[in-house]
Amino acid sequence: MGYPSDILTTRAVVEPGRYAVIPPEGLVNNVIPGIEGCRISIVASPKMGASFVQYVITADPNGKTTRTFAQEPGVESFFYCIEGAGHVSVGGKSVPLSGGAYAYAPAGVGLDFANTGTTPLKILLYKQRYIPVEGHEARVVFGTVNEIEFAIYDGMENVLIKDLLPTDLGFDMNIHILSFKPGGCHPFVETHVQEHGAYILEGEGAYLLGNDWRMIKKGDFVWFGPFVQQGSYGVGRSNFTYIYSKDCNRDVSI
Repeated sequence: MGYPSDILTTRAVVEPGRYAVIPPEGLVNNVIPGIEGCRISIVASPKMGASFVQYVITADPNGKTTRTFAQEPGVESFFYCIEGAGHVSVGGKSVPLSGGAYAYAPAGVGLDFANTGTTPLKILLYKQRYIPVEGHEARVVFGTVNEIEFAIYDGMENVLIKDLLPTDLGFDMNIHILSFKPGGCHPFVETHVQEHGAYILEGEGAYLLGNDWRMIKKGDFVWFGPFVQQGSYGVGRSNFTYIYSKDCNRDVSI
C-alpha cells in the first residue's frame, strides 16, 4: 500500500453486540489453515457478537481449499460466488462456478472450492452451528441466483427479493438477495430477534442501524445484531442490492 497520502480516515463503524459496517478499504488478510492462494478477510465472528463467521475471499488463479472447509460436526456452511470461475464441491458432487452460483453444505459435510480460471475468483463463505430439530434435516443445495426470479417484497413493486435456500424446517437459516430500486425502502423499521450478515452487491443505500443512519455502498459488509432497529432506502442511480443471511425456523434456547 505504501505511505498514506492524507490523514487516516475510515467509514468503518463497529458497535460490539449491536452492529458493524465494514468497508473493503479496511480489510486485512488472514491465514486460514486449509485454504491456500487466497486473500481472506474475516468480516463477522463471535468476537463482535455474531453467532456465525463470515469471510470475504479473493482466490488467485489456482487458489483453493486443501482440506474441506467447515467439516467439523455440527457446523453448516454456505458458499457464494461474486465473480470469477472455478468449482465448488459438496458431499462428493462438484459444480462449475460463475457469478451468482452458490452451494449449501449441511452440518458436518463441509465444502471445497478452487479457482480454475485465469482471473481472481471472489467469493463469500459462511458457517454457523446447526440447530437440529427432531424429524427434519437439511440437505445439500446447489444453485445460481441467475435462475431464480425476483419476487415482489411485501407488496412493494420497487423492492424485490430472492430466496436461495429451501424454507422447510430442516433448515435453520436462509440466504436472501434483497434489491431496492432507486427510492425503494423497507415498509417499516424492523426490530427482531434474527441477526443478519449482509454483503452489498451493487449500488448505495442509507441504512438505519439502531438509532444511527449510515451510508453504505457496493463492497461493504454490514452485521445486524438481534433486536437492533433496521431499515433502508435505496439511493443513487442504480439498484441497491445485497445478499444476506438470516436465522429462522427455530425457537430461542433458554
